[in-house]
Amino acid sequence: MLDTFRDSTVGLFINAISRGHFLPFPDQRPGWRLPANLQLSKAISSSSDTIVMEKRESTVAEFQSEDILKETPDSTRTSTDGLQFPESNRKSLSSVEKGGASVRVDMSREDTIEEAVSGTIVDWYDETDQDNPQNWSLNKRIFVLGLVSLLTFSVYIGSAIYTPSIPGIIEHFNVSKTTATLGLSLYVIGYGVGPLIFSPLSEVPSIGRTPVYMATLLIFVLLQLPTIYAPNIQTLLAMRFFAGFFGSPALATGGASIQDMFPIVKLPYALIAWSVAALCGPVLGPTIGGFAAQNKNWKWPIYELSWIGAAAFVILMFWLPETNAETILLKRARRLRTLTGNPNLYSESEIKQSQMKSSDVLFEALLRPFQLMIEPAVLYANIYLGLAYAIFYLWFEAFPLVYNDIYHFKLGLSGLPFMGLLVTCFFASSAYVCWNYYRVEPEFKRTGYIVPESRLAVALVASGFIPASLLIFGWSSRENVHWMVPTIGAALYLPGLFLLFQSILVYLPSSYPRYAASILAGNDLFRSTVAGCFPLFGTPLYKRLTIGGGCTLLAGLSIALIPGLFILYKYGGRLRARSKYTAEL
Repeated sequence: MLDTFRDSTVGLFINAISRGHFLPFPDQRPGWRLPANLQLSKAISSSSDTIVMEKRESTVAEFQSEDILKETPDSTRTSTDGLQFPESNRKSLSSVEKGGASVRVDMSREDTIEEAVSGTIVDWYDETDQDNPQNWSLNKRIFVLGLVSLLTFSVYIGSAIYTPSIPGIIEHFNVSKTTATLGLSLYVIGYGVGPLIFSPLSEVPSIGRTPVYMATLLIFVLLQLPTIYAPNIQTLLAMRFFAGFFGSPALATGGASIQDMFPIVKLPYALIAWSVAALCGPVLGPTIGGFAAQNKNWKWPIYELSWIGAAAFVILMFWLPETNAETILLKRARRLRTLTGNPNLYSESEIKQSQMKSSDVLFEALLRPFQLMIEPAVLYANIYLGLAYAIFYLWFEAFPLVYNDIYHFKLGLSGLPFMGLLVTCFFASSAYVCWNYYRVEPEFKRTGYIVPESRLAVALVASGFIPASLLIFGWSSRENVHWMVPTIGAALYLPGLFLLFQSILVYLPSSYPRYAASILAGNDLFRSTVAGCFPLFGTPLYKRLTIGGGCTLLAGLSIALIPGLFILYKYGGRLRARSKYTAEL
């Protein structure tokens, strides 16, 4: 595990200040020899200028990296985000012509750019290069998966852990329940807005994922102090929004870190484990925060959140490595330039960045997600998932009304029924693993392709759990019915939500692979905004319509959306065929 520590924030700092004497990379160790291909390239570049002619398309997410000495046959390559692009959209990155005439980089861009650059591309040394996250040992990948899950949990718990503080905030600041609930809503909206900024940053090779994680997590932890000691409700609410905003990289980019490490066939299993860890946050939050608020005061759940975040920060500082392949290769190229004294060694990403315009980055980050939202399939999937996600956050309003007011649970105990959701989450995730293992994986191995709409079969099964859960919970929440009955009803909601998430969040990027990042950022923003608004009218809804009536209304809305999901499953391919975005693929 020494290499994992070396690649962490602290390990890289030690390596840098010691100039590679402590925690060295393989190319910094005594006796290391420059690979033969780079030695030959150095000789070529020293005898004559190497011209890199570049012509690329602005919408291509990634171009193919091949051996720097020879042309390779056409193939399809899995990119760093786990998606596949046809070779027709790329050409060989580098073919060094005999005689040292030129290296050609052709990326088929609409606006042709030709620029002379002297350089040789630094890639992985071989297929088993241990610096490549895809080649890490299984134990190391599982360990890093656990670290990313810890990071996600430490931020995701921040939404629900706040809810037991609401009664104390109402009393302390003398505000209405709706105003106090804004602390939950703004936090959720904040981690929907954050990915528009931080997701593109994590994809910049010169920055990478880990620095974004660590910087934002530190700010997240520090923001808990002004939240605890807020002199007025306005300050508290502002700090809650910014906490969600700076905590968002864990929720939005965590999946990308996992995609960096696992091959596409095994990726669903890793994402399932990460999703379960993430769901543990809002499920355990009311229990962890409830006992603290009951025995101390409203500030203590926020103290707990700061402690969880601080512990995660310390652990990750020492152990979380970089997983972005482009960032790893960029750092390797810099080291090799220093080691060899050859300034003509470059990574692919350095060539791409030299041609990248800031206006292109801003467009992809801020405008493209909104353009894709109006695509019929994307819009419908966003609405359905947004409603399911919003109803989930209404549980935090319904549970106190049921378990505190009807069954007279104390504040700490009122969060324990959420534990039932963990039980059903285990069964749902196990069923999804089996479905992937026995159905999806054999199909992919046989054909090399999965029809995106086939992923919605799981969503159709999940759609029945949501209204059933709401109706059982709503109409069994009464004094003459044992509290276990509504608890079972509530627990049935999580299989619906979990399976719906897994199917739609795989369906959307696989339907529009070139714009996967923009689609997921738009989905995150949409569902978080809707989910953030729902708790504000949760209590008035249940009090005016009763628990049963409010749940029936929500169940009716979810039932009304099921036929559209079936239409998308049946005819989604035709909708995509008419889209200008799929036509460009």
